[in-house]
Parts: sequence; structure tokens; C-alpha cells
Amino acid sequence: MARKQTYRHKHADKIAGGEGAAPQERPVRIPLDPVIQEKYLEGQAILIDKPLHWTSFDIVRKLRGMLQIKKIGHAGTLDPLATGLLIVCTGKFTKKINEYMAAEKEYTGSITLGAVTPTFDLESEPQQQKDHSFVTPELVIETTKKFTGDIEQYPPIHSAIKKDGVALYELARKGVDIKPEPRKVTIHSFEIMAMQLPVVEFKVKCSTGTYIRSLANDFGAALGCGGYLSSLRRTKIGAFDVDDAVTPEQFEKQLQQKMSDNTQS
Repeated sequence: MARKQTYRHKHADKIAGGEGAAPQERPVRIPLDPVIQEKYLEGQAILIDKPLHWTSFDIVRKLRGMLQIKKIGHAGTLDPLATGLLIVCTGKFTKKINEYMAAEKEYTGSITLGAVTPTFDLESEPQQQKDHSFVTPELVIETTKKFTGDIEQYPPIHSAIKKDGVALYELARKGVDIKPEPRKVTIHSFEIMAMQLPVVEFKVKCSTGTYIRSLANDFGAALGCGGYLSSLRRTKIGAFDVDDAVTPEQFEKQLQQKMSDNTQS
């Protein structure tokens, strides 16, 4: 079972309604004005601010239905528990997906110290609680230096990376002993934005392929008390900024307004 299906099954109560809810029923499709549709058929990069609990595929599926086009995809997955910038490409712009995925990323988020989770985030329950009273702001800031520059990082075993053609999360759920291969990534900057222990708020600029979940887990281990990613928001991809993005609901309203304007003109 795919990660997104498992997430929806486990957290159906959280995604039942509201802006943070993944779409459950297919609405009645209203034909899109061909004039409006044409530019998306030709190719566009749409900046979406992904809500909490949506999968990246939920966003693509939602926009595919709105725009009534087949050639559409996203440039870099965000986990359901992450929010923020997701680039959705249509038409000829789907050829730019790899280019966008290779760009530097910026994230903000929080790490909770004093425990770990199997998934390195809150998709699983915290365990192995440890004392974190010895952690000081000075120690936290000093420890970030160990994770700046070119580093080797072990991806989470609960990830979509494949081993012999099978996603690691599928092997992990079957109880298979997995030892992911380390990956070289670059952390351009790792800033501590605020601290109210056990919660540490951060901003990270990093290369493609970086797992912020792994960074949180490794950071907690380096401090000696454990840690897990408790929130995450992607704020930039290359020159693209989440401040210029819209939610799926806002994008739909913009389309409806364009339809209305075209009808009146």
C-alpha cells in the first residue's frame, strides 16, 4: 500500500473537511473556458502552498480536475505533515520538473528534543524519552555546525527511496531489516530561529535530496537526547517563494473569477 494511501487511511478524521482536508469526493466537473485552459495546456509553473495533511499527489489530482488536462506533475514531494511550496507544472513545463527539483531548497520548522520516532516525524508516536535538561542554547547552536556544509545522511527507512525496486517504507512495514545507503547532501545554512525547549525552531537551506526528517533525527542524536521533526514548511525552491504561492482553494477561486470575467466581457 502506498504511503499516501496509508496516511489517508490512518488520518481520515484529520482530512475530513476544511482547507487542510484532502479531497474525498469528485465534484461535478464544469467545462473550463478553452481560452483559459489553453495557457495551461501550453505550459505553466503553478506555485501552490500545500495545506497540512494533503499529499503532493492530492494537489496534482485536484489541479488536474480543475484544469481538465492530462499533462501535469509536481517538482518535488512534500510529506503529508509538511506544508508550503509545491511547484506544479503543466504542458511543456513538465520538462522543467527535473530542473526545479535540482534547485536549492529552504525550509522552516521545529525539532522536538527528548524523544525519537520510527519515521523521524509525527507520523509515528514518540518513544525512547530521554532527559534534555542539560541542553543549553549554546549547545544547540554549536551542534548545528556539525551539520553545515557537505555531509553524509542516512535516509529514513520510512521513505519512498527504492531498494531493488521496492520502496523502503514497504520493506519497513514488512519488518525487513533495512540499512539505507548514506547520501551526500549539502546543508548551506542551518539557523536556529527560536528555542523554547524541548522545541527548537530552525531555518535550513539545503541541496536537493536532503531529508529534513533525517537532519532532525541526527541533530537530536548529536545532542545526546534524541529528537524528531515536529513541523516543517518549505518556503523556497530556487528563485520561487511560498509568499507568491496560493492554496488549492485560492487557485480554484482565481479560475472561477477568470471564467466569470470572460463571460461578462
